Amino acid sequence: MLKRTLLTLPLLLTVLLLAALPSAAGDVAKDNPFFQARTAPFQAPPFDKIAKEHFLPAFREGIRREQAEIDAITENRKAPTFANTIAAMDHSGIFLNDVSSVFYALLGAETSDDLQAIARELSPLLSTHNDNISLNAKLFARVKAVYDRRQKLVLTPEESFLLENTYKGFVRSGAQLDEAQKERLRAINQQLSMLGLKFGQQMLAETNSSRIVIDSPEGLAGLPESVRAMGADTAKSLGLEGKWVFTTQVPSMIPFLQSSTRRDLREGLHRAYFMRGDRDNENDNKEIVRQIVSLRAERARLLGYPTYAHFVLEERMAKDPATVMAFLQKLWAPALERAGQEAAEMQAIIDREKGGFQLASWDWWHYAEKLRQEKYAFDDALLRPYFSLENVKLGIFALCEKLYGLQFLPLENIPVYHPEVQVYEVRESNGSHVGLLYMDFHPRPGKRGGAWSGGFRRAYYEKGKRVAPLSTIVCNFTRAAAGAPALLSIDEVTTFFHEFGHALNTLFSNGVYRGRSIPRDAVELPSQIMENWALEPELLKLYARHYQTNEAIPAELVEKLKAASLFNQGFETVEYLAASLLDMAWHTLKGGEAIDVRSFERGAMNALGLLPAIEPRYRTTYFNHMISGYAAGYYSYIWSGVLDKDAYEAFREKGLFDRATAASFRENVLARLGTEDALTLYKRFRGAEPRIEPLLRSRGLLKE
Repeated sequence: MLKRTLLTLPLLLTVLLLAALPSAAGDVAKDNPFFQARTAPFQAPPFDKIAKEHFLPAFREGIRREQAEIDAITENRKAPTFANTIAAMDHSGIFLNDVSSVFYALLGAETSDDLQAIARELSPLLSTHNDNISLNAKLFARVKAVYDRRQKLVLTPEESFLLENTYKGFVRSGAQLDEAQKERLRAINQQLSMLGLKFGQQMLAETNSSRIVIDSPEGLAGLPESVRAMGADTAKSLGLEGKWVFTTQVPSMIPFLQSSTRRDLREGLHRAYFMRGDRDNENDNKEIVRQIVSLRAERARLLGYPTYAHFVLEERMAKDPATVMAFLQKLWAPALERAGQEAAEMQAIIDREKGGFQLASWDWWHYAEKLRQEKYAFDDALLRPYFSLENVKLGIFALCEKLYGLQFLPLENIPVYHPEVQVYEVRESNGSHVGLLYMDFHPRPGKRGGAWSGGFRRAYYEKGKRVAPLSTIVCNFTRAAAGAPALLSIDEVTTFFHEFGHALNTLFSNGVYRGRSIPRDAVELPSQIMENWALEPELLKLYARHYQTNEAIPAELVEKLKAASLFNQGFETVEYLAASLLDMAWHTLKGGEAIDVRSFERGAMNALGLLPAIEPRYRTTYFNHMISGYAAGYYSYIWSGVLDKDAYEAFREKGLFDRATAASFRENVLARLGTEDALTLYKRFRGAEPRIEPLLRSRGLLKE
């Protein structure tokens, strides 16, 4: 699909649409901060002035402006050139993109009923607008004219890549279809836009309502004081003072599952988690998923592809479903074998304790924690005091200084959308400005689950001068409780490093043009390589300090961490691969099948031989990755894992903080991803194609 702004957008309705979207003027423009020059430092969004009533007028004006910019291109009497067509298109829609980036960031991190209502109203408008561009016959004719002459043009590698992807984007968006087919494609795009929005809103409602409430101390058996305090704080925030509440947000759920000795309550909480969107209630997502999968398959057929996976993967490093399936199956067998061994060890503990039951999914975290304590003599509660959120943040800053010479300066004069948001200016070692970084760490009712990195502006060049990026990191980390600061689990620590890698990719990006095209199965390389440093002893000594004594993490704990690095890797790999294979199963359907979502999912997992005690990391009805940008692409994390583990070998060979290696990685990967072919860029850094052995070794799946 051709992506011009942050969203998708129809030709038949152009006249009606433009008539309905008058130019903003007078009092509307005067009172709306989107129509004013940004006065905050670094042209940051004026969150202190933006109100919900500003969005719709700003979106309407953004649509009007971009359409006018496109009309200017199509009505240009001069012969099509790269500058007056491809570059001009790339430079269109900046105003709309600025409005979109702010609105959709808020929709994910600080939503409300009002914002969700606006999103529902915007969805058909934006879908129509984008289709008006991607199905514009006169515009495509100009693009094709430039593309057909590409061998005769003198273009930079970035310009050639942009031209190639612009042309392909039009073709893949239906530019070569006949009018009847285009009409059907517009209708499908509209439906998919609304269905995706509804899925996300219902998933948020399900997550916010999924919890267990404990009203007596007996229900707290096994919980350490920090977990009890967290439950009490959550209850208080919900107006249930005197009780304890544990939610399906990971920072609340996992510590409870690990420590609670009440198997009935573990089952209740975990079932609340894995049944989200599958409870046959007003927020049930099964029918939405069925419609989305069916419409995607129809869309792929309309564009000439056997399945939606074939359509998606054509633009990825993997290229086709057969390659992805062969890759995942190569990992599945050793991972499943390893997970089976882990399950057997945990069942042995259950039997030794005369539990009298078979290991179930709600037992896994509890007995994995027991097994970890047996094998390595430490638990999560012992580690957390050394990983306060502030120390981890400073550790990441220290790593970035060692690798890239970066400086991070806290800013208090930048407007933010929530008081908890922290803003830093990022500078080079010589003091020059790189960009801004916004960080938002903790769960709130208005924030969707998970962790992600985005931005309010991506870098590009305006009249030869770089427009600096505004990058964001949004997480759902454990909040402070019981008088202590926010203390992170090891998983949260690695998540922070992961998202920071994405942010560095945004901050370092140095393409001239806005229309960068990064294959989904390469986009996780910058994030996942950062995870490798998180638990390296050399870095731990710098940032892993006890929040009370400032004492560095003891050497014996570091050794135990290192020894435990392969612990539970069978489970973690299998639950991830199961979700990846489920995603592929949905998107290799031909379309038209009568599908029962539960039965389809169960059949797919049974065919894989998935252990009964393991659920896929995401079941279909809350698999937001599959509904959003990772459709037929959730495998990308482990595909990028091959890249990141092989890339990290370069640092092992030269030195973990080697500046020359870091400079090469920055220049060839972080700064250039999306401006040339991803594998070409990788080989420019590494000198060869990536090898799978480092990934297998890192997960304990390589038989030496």
